[in-house]
Parts: sequence; C-alpha cells; structure tokens
Amino acid sequence: MYLTFFGFKDEPFRLTPDPRYLHLSEPHQAALTALLEGIFYRKGLIMLTGPIGTGKTTLVHTALQIISDRKMPIKSALLFNPVLSRDEFLEMMLEEFEVRCTATSKPRRLAALHQMLMETQRMRGTAVLFVDEAHLLSPELLEEIRLLGNADTHDGKLLQIVLSGQPELVTIMQRKELSALQQRVAARANLRPLSLAETQTYVAERLQAAGLQQPSPFPVRTLERVHSFSGGVPRVINIIGDACLALGFRLQQNVIQPNIVDEVAASMNLRLPSVPQSARTVVRAPVWQQGEVLSAKSKNSEPIEYVVQSDTEPEEVPSSVVVLGRNGNGDSSKERVAPQKTAVDRLIDAMKQTRTVARGAR
Repeated sequence: MYLTFFGFKDEPFRLTPDPRYLHLSEPHQAALTALLEGIFYRKGLIMLTGPIGTGKTTLVHTALQIISDRKMPIKSALLFNPVLSRDEFLEMMLEEFEVRCTATSKPRRLAALHQMLMETQRMRGTAVLFVDEAHLLSPELLEEIRLLGNADTHDGKLLQIVLSGQPELVTIMQRKELSALQQRVAARANLRPLSLAETQTYVAERLQAAGLQQPSPFPVRTLERVHSFSGGVPRVINIIGDACLALGFRLQQNVIQPNIVDEVAASMNLRLPSVPQSARTVVRAPVWQQGEVLSAKSKNSEPIEYVVQSDTEPEEVPSSVVVLGRNGNGDSSKERVAPQKTAVDRLIDAMKQTRTVARGAR
C-alpha cells in the first residue's frame, strides 16, 4: 500500500521472524553468541528468555539459518507448540529431525533417535533441538527433556537443546522437582526492550533492509514518541511503525510527525508510561542499566536514587539522582577493554558484514 510512496521494496515492519531484519543490539548479539557457542561447543542445554515481543523467535530463526549455512552436518528441529504429551513430543521430534521410524513403541522410537544422534556425531556434526514458547512446557515434558539431554559420549553432548521462552521459564525452572534439569543449564541468555538509541538504530536498519535509499520518514522527535509508546519492545515498535506509514500514506505526508504517532497510539489504546511524583525516588534502574549508572556515579559519594524520565520531569534534579534515558553515557562501552574474539564472534561479524553488503547492493 505505501511501499512506492515511501520508496520501499519490502515492508520494513513485518512481524514475521525474518533473520534479515534482526537487529543485533548488545543483548541480542550476546544472546546469539551464547546460542551458537552452546551449539558448536556441545554444551547441552541453553536457555533463552525475554519478555513478549523482544525478538526471541527471530533470534532462534537466525541461529537456525547460521548453523544451516555452515559446511558441517548439523541436524536441527524446531518445536513451536510445546503443549504436547510425552508421546506427542517425541513423535514431533522424530518428524522434525526426519528420523524414519514406523514403530509406535517408545523404546523403538528412542532407539531410532539415538541412532541418528550417534550417526551425526560420527560425521563430526551435532543435533540441535529448539523449543519455542518453552514457558508452556509441562513439568512432565521438562523432565522428558532432561532425560533426552542425558545422551552423551566422551566427546560431548549428543543433543543440544535450546529452551526459548518468556521470563516465567526462569521461575518454572526453579521448582524443587526440576533441580536436576536446572543444574544442566550450561548457558543462559536474556533479552530486554531496546533503549532509545537502540530503537533509533533498530528502525534505521529495518528501513535500510527494506530498500529505503532516501532520508528516513521518521525524524528523531518522532522516534522518541515511538520509543515512549512502545517501551522499546521490538514487536510493538513494528506495529506502531507500520501503522504510522499507512496513516502517513493516507494523509500523503512523506515525513511521519509526532502527532501521527500519537494518533496511532490512541487507536491502539497505548499510553505513555507515567510515574507519580511521590514514587519517583523509589523506582530502580533496570538491570541492564545499573552497571552504567553506577559507573557514571562512582565518583559521587552521595547516595544514588533512580527516577524514570517522563513528560513532566522537574526542571531541577538533585545531583544524586540519575534520570534513566537522560543521564546515561552512551560512550561508556568505549572505555571497556575489547575482549578477544572467538570463532563464533567472527562468524557473527561475517554475517553482519554480509548483510551490510547485501543492503548496499539493493
């Protein structure tokens, strides 16, 4: 509808988990690294968690694409609906792994699965099971997964398992009856909503990936509104962005002004987050910002308080208060010592470079 009007070749805010549109912000790149290292180094069980809409499924599909492009024998299976019985779970696994087994008994099916795992290892490959929406797994299925993960040799785990789910998965795994499974988690990764700067980069990358070669239709002030209404959740950013482009086309406005975002947000019943003045000094910084906040205030002997930035911010803020999103130092990462890159890091860098070249050629 609006592609030609804005100069796109593709929809920039589509909701499908397309790896071409993956934005590798700091937590997403760290999570992708954890997934790939866990798979390539046969660590066994990996957990990926994050709130709704933060990009877990897209990250899983990206990992699938990367391991599929590798010139090594990797078998992969993706289960996207884990609300199954034990027998149904095993049956779907065999189907996804393309294991032929006409027997209906569980011992025969497990034997066929184990044979496939052993053959894959003999070919110096590995097998990976991705379970999406893993927070919906029953305790019985989680125990079944633990038993499947016990298959190993002296060379390493035969089956690599990635559990991807909402934050409730962490709470579920802490149950006493799942302590044996909890101990087998070799790597964990957690996604979070994007910061304002990350949101700006996220939108810019998606516009470029969709073929935009002219100035962005989203000015800075507009992106600030998008971030405020979306809370930095990528899926909500996509929904707002798509609706803004559609409304801009209907109004024949090739620049999306903040009032268009406000109108779209109102139609979606989205509201700006607000914090009562009386509660401002007791709001804690998000976990992913605490490190930078403490670093920025380390030379200040006064106690640190955290407040949330809003449209009604007071004119003067005490020096001991850090306003989230305003006082953060975006250059703090430059002061860190760059870690030595692993093979997985170089693989991700190569993927990013390939995507950049591909976008430039469009």
